[in-house]
Amino acid sequence: MTYSSANQGRARFERIPTKIFNNSQIASAAVAKEIADLIRQRQQEGRSVVLGLATGSTPIKVYKELIRLHKEEGLSFSNVYSFNLDEYYPMQPDSVHSYVRFMEEQLFNHVDIPKGNYNIPNGTLAQDQIAAFCGDYEQKIEDLGGLDFQLLGIGGNGHIGFNEPGSLENSRTRLITLDHVTRAAAAGEFQGLRNVPRKAITTGISTIMKARRIVLMGWGEGKSQIVASAVEGPITDQVPASYLQLHSNTTFVIDEACSSELTKIKTPWLVDSVEWDNAMTKKAVCHLALTLGKSILKLTDKDYNDNGMGDLLSKYGKGHDLNIDVFNQLQHTITGWPGGKPKADDTTRPERAEPARKRVIIFSPHPDDDIISMGGTFQRLHDQGHDVHVGYQTSGNIAVADDEALRFAEFVVNFNNKFGFDNTNAGKIYSDISSYLKAKKTAQIDPQELRQIKGMMRVGEAKATCRFVGIPEENAHFMNLPFYETGAVQKNPPTDADINITMDLIKSIKPQQIFAAGDLADPHGTHKVCLDVIFEALRRLKADPANAEWIKDCWLWLYRGAWAEWDIHEIEMAVPMSPEQVLIKRFGIWKHQSQKDGVVFQGQDAREFWQRAEERNSATAQLYNQLGLADYAAMEAFVRWHY
Repeated sequence: MTYSSANQGRARFERIPTKIFNNSQIASAAVAKEIADLIRQRQQEGRSVVLGLATGSTPIKVYKELIRLHKEEGLSFSNVYSFNLDEYYPMQPDSVHSYVRFMEEQLFNHVDIPKGNYNIPNGTLAQDQIAAFCGDYEQKIEDLGGLDFQLLGIGGNGHIGFNEPGSLENSRTRLITLDHVTRAAAAGEFQGLRNVPRKAITTGISTIMKARRIVLMGWGEGKSQIVASAVEGPITDQVPASYLQLHSNTTFVIDEACSSELTKIKTPWLVDSVEWDNAMTKKAVCHLALTLGKSILKLTDKDYNDNGMGDLLSKYGKGHDLNIDVFNQLQHTITGWPGGKPKADDTTRPERAEPARKRVIIFSPHPDDDIISMGGTFQRLHDQGHDVHVGYQTSGNIAVADDEALRFAEFVVNFNNKFGFDNTNAGKIYSDISSYLKAKKTAQIDPQELRQIKGMMRVGEAKATCRFVGIPEENAHFMNLPFYETGAVQKNPPTDADINITMDLIKSIKPQQIFAAGDLADPHGTHKVCLDVIFEALRRLKADPANAEWIKDCWLWLYRGAWAEWDIHEIEMAVPMSPEQVLIKRFGIWKHQSQKDGVVFQGQDAREFWQRAEERNSATAQLYNQLGLADYAAMEAFVRWHY
């Protein structure tokens, strides 16, 4: 095969072909189509097809599209045999965490696959029966002619199936001990790390590698680094997905966010010729300076030529001129006036000077994202005289630990007893909740009363933060978007009800500024859903002529959550913070007592939210300083979204 120079450049870095789609919905539809085409082809040939299937959030949209194809376009699964990759051990098939239940609810119960045709590892076996079961599982696959198509996701540590780091290339179906990273990632669904099983049955690397076709899917920035390691790094048992470099027919299907660490995306000028527009130029210069450990103004012509950027240099003529241009752009992002500086020349400032007093909405997906992600900016907007409102989009109730809620209910009962108030209802609720929690099973959906108590706790904490910042109580808006209120980790898709609530709040305030969480690390998470709701609300408002006058003056700024920050070349507004302001922000975060000391959704990062926020803000300031700009204690960063 003859490669173009561009293909040769990609091949130099990518050892596994990758397909990048705008979003996971489009990507999932493409994968579902490939599976459907294979099923139909085999039906025409009078043959069966053997699928290897995955679980978790990644393939859910693929399964939804396959169900749609079955119901609307007549796709039959009558000739399909399937083998799932794994199952927790021990695990009862009717548990909400069982992959048997997952697959039946997400696919099998909605299509015409014969019940005897799908196979999932058995999590109920005695341990001395597992080896024989695993041998039979392998043999059954071989008897059917092997896997025609294997669908995979990828874990944060590079696992495929539950083949954790250290798994060998010749490993077969077996019982395995789960890595801490894997268990921590699942802790939210199990309502705590202690409830996550320590073992699982998984098909092995060699079993996966025998499939005739493999598609691995990855969504979101959270998977970008491990995907890049698997695709471009060395083959190593520490990144089991890297073994797929040895497979002749594997494709990684990823969304744009997940592609961000691939060389062709992160440093595309090393792969192919690029269009040196301003965004690409700024990205390249920042990357070069940070890679070489130099400030921007110290970069030389030789630095550019030696690092594949000679054509950029030829566009500017001199590296000195290029350095000054990018340095000035970064300098102009820094402002102590996030709402705009009154009566100032705003030509090079990120925000407008007028109106001097702006109406502002800060949208907070959970009741603490406002203070965690932009607490310094929040405080500064208020202190500089703007009319600041906060829209708390969801109740955040599932993130409150059960014992914290019980303590809260107990306080109410004790308060009533102490001051002689009627305790009939409160006492019954406390008694019912106490009895429920003693018998509660892992991931059992809480009764409405308990969820309301948890929601009240988070409302109180959010109000305490607003008082701490100084905004009036009526400026805190608790939206309680309905999509969130399932009582489970898995949420409903957003509907018009969510969008209308958001539109009503925006219309009532008519803001000149909106701040919203732009954290796209988890495309299935609450932040992403809340952002999509805001985007759609603004789109509809903009389309209505009745809003034409005020909405054209409404700017949307996106902040990031506790997990990641914007890349420095993306930042359009950086709000510096002094050491004292950092400490004030910390005190504001501490108002959310239910989210301290080992919260439900801690993940694999053991730091508390205030620690994550401080280290992230400090790191942003350090990047600016490394590039040659002022040395601040911390910075909060924003990107403007044009809608």
